[in-house]
Amino acid sequence: MLEQLIDAAIGRKKAEIVLKNGRFVNVFTGEICEGDIAIEGGKIVGFGKYEGETEYDIAGKIAVPGLIDAHVHIESSQLSPEEFARLVLPRGTTTVIADPHEITNVCGIAGAKYIADAAKNTPLEVKVMLPSCVPATAFETSGATLTGADTEKYIGADFIHGLGEFMNYPGVIYKDAEVMKKLAAARDAGKVIDGHAPSTSGLGLNAYIAAGISTDHECTSPEEALEKVSKGMYVHLREGSATRNVAVNCKATSASNLRRFLLCTDDRHAADIRAKGHLDNALRVAVAAGMNPVWAVIAATLNSAECYRLYGKGAIAPGYDADIAVFDDLKNFNCAMTFKGGKLVAKEGKALFAAGGKYLPDAVKNTVHVGDIAADDFKIKLKGKRANVIRILKDNVVTEKVVREVESEHGDVKLSGTDLLKLAVVERHHGTGNIGLGLLEGYGLKNGAISLTIAHDSHNVIVLGDNNADMAAAVAELKRIGGGMAVAEGGRAYSLSLDIAGLMSSLPAEEYIAQSEKLLEKAYSMGVSRDFEAFMSLSFLALLVIPSIKLSDKGLFDADKFEFCSIDA
Repeated sequence: MLEQLIDAAIGRKKAEIVLKNGRFVNVFTGEICEGDIAIEGGKIVGFGKYEGETEYDIAGKIAVPGLIDAHVHIESSQLSPEEFARLVLPRGTTTVIADPHEITNVCGIAGAKYIADAAKNTPLEVKVMLPSCVPATAFETSGATLTGADTEKYIGADFIHGLGEFMNYPGVIYKDAEVMKKLAAARDAGKVIDGHAPSTSGLGLNAYIAAGISTDHECTSPEEALEKVSKGMYVHLREGSATRNVAVNCKATSASNLRRFLLCTDDRHAADIRAKGHLDNALRVAVAAGMNPVWAVIAATLNSAECYRLYGKGAIAPGYDADIAVFDDLKNFNCAMTFKGGKLVAKEGKALFAAGGKYLPDAVKNTVHVGDIAADDFKIKLKGKRANVIRILKDNVVTEKVVREVESEHGDVKLSGTDLLKLAVVERHHGTGNIGLGLLEGYGLKNGAISLTIAHDSHNVIVLGDNNADMAAAVAELKRIGGGMAVAEGGRAYSLSLDIAGLMSSLPAEEYIAQSEKLLEKAYSMGVSRDFEAFMSLSFLALLVIPSIKLSDKGLFDADKFEFCSIDA
């Protein structure tokens, strides 16, 4: 094979594949170059003037290295890995750094292994990170626990690429024993450690980085991004469904610091991927916000490859993997062709491969274990008339803690005439009966309830409503279907099953998207503000590691102080 590569590179033989008459982004020089791209044995062997056994004319188009999503939870697409691949490869994404944090919180290490094994049925290259925080905190009930000893056991497994986002910031700076074991295991194994440290700065940030954590995708401002880059971190520019900060944070990029920025999606729903794109969408947003298009491409390719030690990826150059996306231009980023390992796997928005056999082991099935739930379980009894309330913010998973005057009647809060809704988290893994209760402002729902088994990060049942009866009906529907999403209105329930761990659907992407969009429109018809993705935005209200106030099955949680707080103000 080596001899063939050399012969094709020097032109002694026709290359197996040649992309003719096009232009390409040289990520090493920042230039747009002209020339044929020669491919042999799945590798790029050169650019210049070549003849190929198979030739593709890309005149008028521009080739870039295959896009690399630097941080993604495949589970957030709500599709199986097989179907996820069918959506993103036609968008130019050829590799993803997958953190199976969500399914591992439900199913343990078997969940992470499922993601890795299912992805083998596709051309998409999925690098699986070992979740570092299962549970994410000690203040919620998860389906599984991964200890320091578990990290030592699995960090060297052949399906594990590194250690996933380390959300337990206090555990790092206060040297929690289990945290130290996990960090030491990853460092000893020479693995990349991902970070998650919103609003962390100063000496605390120094300590966090000194522990060996090298990335962060939770920067909320250019100033925060610049501090982290200045201290040697890689910063992810994120464009998800619920959280979108590429346009803001790309303003931190410059010629001198560009190489420390990566593009990622983090959490992106299947319907968004189909309608707006994947990393191609992030590229469009970055360029529209004023980022140099070539810089944006570098952030989505070479930078991610180098950060995650994906040797031989991220560039169009001799010896690199022939992972290539061909776009119409560097403004709209419409993907005409995607090559993975030299094979044409997508063309004009369509995958050219079958998803393969559906891999669905027993370990990720039947994961909802909730007892009988009654309407009275959602009563909120206040001691006075002032309550701590979660205020949801547009385009952000950060919330505000506000105090509101609230009336009560018959031993329950009175919601009529307010913009307040009840929020509850019901434990669903072990049948404990735990129900955390709170109040939410700004969502807009009227005369019903919404529930789902996606509630970051422990993925208990989260339910929102303006009346107790519909909240109980919505939870009962999730129990009936074995997990998913549900809407209840006047006691009548509408739902969509997520049969993989209560997080993902085994349906074909097109079928699932059609059903999810129908359910989404039902939610909007009940008054949910279109400033929010009705279900995904709700799922983040249980994310305790994100400021300022969230809810778990154990109660209302002040994420700034990292402690529980009373609903009474």
